Amino acid sequence: MNASGVKVVVAEDSMLIRDSVVRALSTDSSIEVVGVAADYDSTLDMVHRQRPDILVTDVRMPPTGTDEGVRLARELRTRLPETGVIVLTHYAESAYATGLLDGGSAGRGYLLKERIARFDQLLNAVHVVADGGSVLDPLIMEALLPNRRDSDPLHRLTTREREVLGEIALGGSNQVVARRLGLSQRAVQKHINSIFAKLGITLDPALDQRVTAVLMFLAAQPR
Repeated sequence: MNASGVKVVVAEDSMLIRDSVVRALSTDSSIEVVGVAADYDSTLDMVHRQRPDILVTDVRMPPTGTDEGVRLARELRTRLPETGVIVLTHYAESAYATGLLDGGSAGRGYLLKERIARFDQLLNAVHVVADGGSVLDPLIMEALLPNRRDSDPLHRLTTREREVLGEIALGGSNQVVARRLGLSQRAVQKHINSIFAKLGITLDPALDQRVTAVLMFLAAQPR
């Protein structure tokens, strides 16, 4: 985040929603909207020109109206990793969460569009994500993890397993996690297998195991 504040680009094809997001962000003097866009290509161009701290984007925009916001997040993770992404959506779909969190949860947010009406929630998300944190809407958590009734499913994990899961949530590969924690890659994989087993995570074509574990990790964090 810049010392002078948070620079934001807003991407949304609905003019009404786009104006609402810009208006909400303008209530915080530390946030500056430096550009708006309405489709995938113009958003990518705007982000490369403005180099914002945060992209706040709709999940479905032209040209296909499918998953443009998620594809933008993936593109920026590689080309502009310093830019955080907050996806705004009406949809609590596992495929979107998988795509957004592919590579880690740091600097990523996923909010329902109804949160726009609650300025404080949107503004808080911008600041958290700009600082490298993550924000996922509680309703999305409930939709994606409907059978996780335990308020803290991580209590079954050992301290080391929690450390490994925390590194995974930040986007660490097995190799990176091993280096950061001073473990062998084989040991890391054993810890990961144990984590999946203790959290009851099985193979699901709709949501991969690592992303499911990250979602559970985020759901258990203090809010």
